[in-house]
Amino acid sequence: MPPAPRKRLGRAILVLAGAGYLAFLLLFELPSLPFSSPSSSSSSLPTHRSRRRELEASASTSLFSPARPSNPAFPSAASPAPSPPPLPIFSSLLVLPRSNATATPFDGTAADAFSAAKPHLAHLRTAAAAAASAASPPPSSPTCPPSISLDADNLPAEGVRTVELPCGLAVGSHVTVVARPRAARPEFDPKIAERKDRKTPLMVSQFMVELVGTKVVDGEAPPRILHFNPRIRGDYSGRPVIEMNSCYRMQWGRSQRCEGFASRPAEETVDAQLKCEKWIRDDDNKSEESKMKWWVKRLIGRPKDVHISWPYPFAEGKLFVLTLTAGLEGYHVNVDGRHVTSFPYRTGYTLEDATGLSLNGDIDIESVFASSLPSSHPSFSPERYLEMSEQWRAPPLPTEPVELFIGILSAASHFAERMAVRKSWMMYTRKSSNIVARFFVALVITCFSLVFTCFCTFQTLTNQTISQNGKKEINAELKKEAEFFRDIVIVPFMDSYDLVVLKTIAIAEYGVRVIPAKYVMKCDDDTFVRIDSVLEQVKKVRSDKSVYVGSMNYYHRPLRSGKWAVTYEEWPESVYPNYANGPGYVISADIARYIVSEFDNQTLRLFKMEDVSMGMWVEKFNVTRRPVEYRHDVRFYQAGCFDGYFTAHYQSPQHMICLWRKLQSGNTHCCNVR
Repeated sequence: MPPAPRKRLGRAILVLAGAGYLAFLLLFELPSLPFSSPSSSSSSLPTHRSRRRELEASASTSLFSPARPSNPAFPSAASPAPSPPPLPIFSSLLVLPRSNATATPFDGTAADAFSAAKPHLAHLRTAAAAAASAASPPPSSPTCPPSISLDADNLPAEGVRTVELPCGLAVGSHVTVVARPRAARPEFDPKIAERKDRKTPLMVSQFMVELVGTKVVDGEAPPRILHFNPRIRGDYSGRPVIEMNSCYRMQWGRSQRCEGFASRPAEETVDAQLKCEKWIRDDDNKSEESKMKWWVKRLIGRPKDVHISWPYPFAEGKLFVLTLTAGLEGYHVNVDGRHVTSFPYRTGYTLEDATGLSLNGDIDIESVFASSLPSSHPSFSPERYLEMSEQWRAPPLPTEPVELFIGILSAASHFAERMAVRKSWMMYTRKSSNIVARFFVALVITCFSLVFTCFCTFQTLTNQTISQNGKKEINAELKKEAEFFRDIVIVPFMDSYDLVVLKTIAIAEYGVRVIPAKYVMKCDDDTFVRIDSVLEQVKKVRSDKSVYVGSMNYYHRPLRSGKWAVTYEEWPESVYPNYANGPGYVISADIARYIVSEFDNQTLRLFKMEDVSMGMWVEKFNVTRRPVEYRHDVRFYQAGCFDGYFTAHYQSPQHMICLWRKLQSGNTHCCNVR
């Protein structure tokens, strides 16, 4: 083709292409542009034909489109944020009001606990939604005073006088009490007075200085981290004595008694200090003679170790200065400048746990001074205990029924206990798809559980703010823990010692409806469980029979006085039904289904003692439904640990890890005694 026609053809093609592009603009792009007229408002509205075409086109996506999410062409600013994962709340567990004919005092307590939890559950849901939409900086932890000073005007003269230590203690912290023991008083308490043969009352002068922890469960006594009890008139020994102890989960440990004899050199010392120093005793017939011999030997030149005997450090009406110091290995007590006794730290407690100093008994207090205190509250750092690692996260629930479901009762602030269980015996559940374990936790109250003495106005407001913020943060941290580890079931009521039975019902319901299991086990977060041994005991019963396995109590009578008192209105019978100790027992699935059915029908008898309640339900099932085989074994141990255990109770986080390591090597021996 000649050059001239070729150029004309090229120009024609360019003209046609330009015309086509202009037509495209007129037909497709101009309708979507905003146009305004003089009469229209300044904010004109676009036409939506092109947007509708885009939506229609997106709706008719090809079957061969890539399997990936498509981004919208015009993202809306008002589009909802992705919904946060639901809270792990077992909300089907509700206590419905029963008629006056069937209601008990328990019903009112339970109803109040459910009502009190509603705003806190709503707050957690709101917080979860806010956290999903925008990341907010972590709240700053309030600081605590480095020292606290109180005089007699700020302390009541009678009763239990408690001084708050907002952030606990640290190594090197000192607590000094200046006080005066009162004159002896007649004691008419039968438990004490009956030790005296004569009818005249026993004269008693004693007081208690205690380091106590925070009570996280309403109705449960706060832990006594250190119990220091001088008995000036003596006790059953008849001579002055000092007793020290600790109480974990309302269970006293092994006491340490100082009776005037120095600790034997072979005994373990505490920071190189004797556990008990010597003081002069009335029956020390060598006191005067030994002093004379010592001086004679000194005169004739015989070497003799210098040893000085002091009197008992407390006397009625005499002012004393007691200083309690936190060392590396334990607490040390000095009175009037001399060392009196030392008490080793008990496994299961940390120095930060001692959030209060309690003073009680026959004592007039002049002043209290605490110094070298830590500045940050331990409840604001649960990350110290939690290890956010995938290896400790619970696997997804199996889709088929399992052989054993284990429900573990826990309190909201027991981060260390739950972490220790995950790293010890719960590892067994990750190796078997036929066993599932979950923690059951209620919310905590937002007010500080101990009733503290009023300080000056500034200190009172500061401490109340610290305590309440700490409780709110515990609930928030519990939610984060539950979402990460996926092994926590939050029951929708406020935690109370008298409502533990509701957690047990939740365990039964979970083992029936959520993850159907052949057997359901209940235990506590301070119970170490040898799962293989427990299953072996359960399998000794024929699979077609109902079974109740644990350490059984037979014909126990309710206490009508004291801390564990049960009124006749709560329990009119003279004995309890046969029941297994609460720290660890197993029931078959048919019993669990019966409990859930009775609860749904509001015919389940509710009682504040969880283990007794289970015995009561099993007894009714045994009478009305089918016979139950009761299997008693003391290796489901209640009072701690003994070699060859199936379950070991009152085990601290450190003991959990120790027991697991021993078990991995085939050793079923206990670790050191608490």
